Amino acid sequence: MPSCRADAVLAQVRHYDRIALVLQGGGALGAYQCGVVEALEDCGVHPHWVAGISIGSINAALIAGNPPGQRAAALRTFWETVTQQPLLPTLPWEHGAALAWIPEPLQPQFAVMQGLRAILEGQRGFFLPRWPLGGNNPAKASFYDTAPLRDTLEKLVDFDRLNSGETRISVGAVNVRNGNQVVFDSAEMRLGPEHIMASGALPPGFPAVEIDGEFYWDGGLVSNTPLSQVLGGHPSHHTLVFQVDLWSAAGEVPKTLLDVAERQKDIQFSSRTRIITSTLQRAQQQRRILRDLLQRIPLDKRDALCEQVQEMAQDKRYNVIHLIYRDKAFDGQGKDYAFGRAEMRSHWQSGLDDMHRTLDHPDWFALPSAEQGFVTHDVHTQA
Repeated sequence: MPSCRADAVLAQVRHYDRIALVLQGGGALGAYQCGVVEALEDCGVHPHWVAGISIGSINAALIAGNPPGQRAAALRTFWETVTQQPLLPTLPWEHGAALAWIPEPLQPQFAVMQGLRAILEGQRGFFLPRWPLGGNNPAKASFYDTAPLRDTLEKLVDFDRLNSGETRISVGAVNVRNGNQVVFDSAEMRLGPEHIMASGALPPGFPAVEIDGEFYWDGGLVSNTPLSQVLGGHPSHHTLVFQVDLWSAAGEVPKTLLDVAERQKDIQFSSRTRIITSTLQRAQQQRRILRDLLQRIPLDKRDALCEQVQEMAQDKRYNVIHLIYRDKAFDGQGKDYAFGRAEMRSHWQSGLDDMHRTLDHPDWFALPSAEQGFVTHDVHTQA
């Protein structure tokens, strides 16, 4: 990246009190987020806070549990590991192949085969088929065993660093007993592999994870977008957010049953992003109105107002840089579990390309004015 572009972006970024990275869930599509992280790391932009759901929580742990400058490498090691099958030999086209080497008409078929292999064999360092099925234990009520993921996390994530406060991390899960969403936050508790695994325990594939006597499932069952974890509550910092989504709300009307299944996933896992963004934007507008009203009150009477009212009216601004994975020609209904090496590299490159295109617009990183309060930018709609 030309240094002039990085310098222009960093000059804008310095106006923020906090930089946050928000990572949605989406299984195998999570490699897209890694490309975004690599581009940001190359530019010298390092988040103070990472929040994740499901695969986003695993990527978040790899980021918070490694030092700046080594995070993309840690992500690469993880994804190079889990895009291998643990049982049968690697297929010929997976020996360092990129999708560009495969004839385009055959790419969807190869992606389907990778998805089938994931279902039948699992993925190395991630999950294995559970056999035998059955029993009467909530920690084993699943089709797959995720014990290999714990080993991988313990190998690649420095949990002492993750909990040091250098980079805050929040991951979302769902309490199986009461159905409530729970946020495990390093600012409030010490996180271990079990908290990360709980955030990604999507049933019935993966088992519930027990923590302090309670069982937890994937946070995406309630909300697949952890943006509210970062921007919820009263504003206290000028915040720049990189929100990296893996499901696009926009899409074509499906024509086949397989298309219907794919479109259903897109809508189910992406729609909350827009709802949350719109809600936060309205809240910022209301705070601006409240500030204007407070300015009309004489100073001697303004001090008598409760502290909470004045806190709500703080002039703290949000800028959300929104990046959304766009489907490839080879993507289909199983795109979230097609963990092939070639598919992973294609997703990663898409994230890298989208973030580089975003960085080509340094003005997007400018601190919003007090009148705006909340702005969003998306390279796919504004470039």
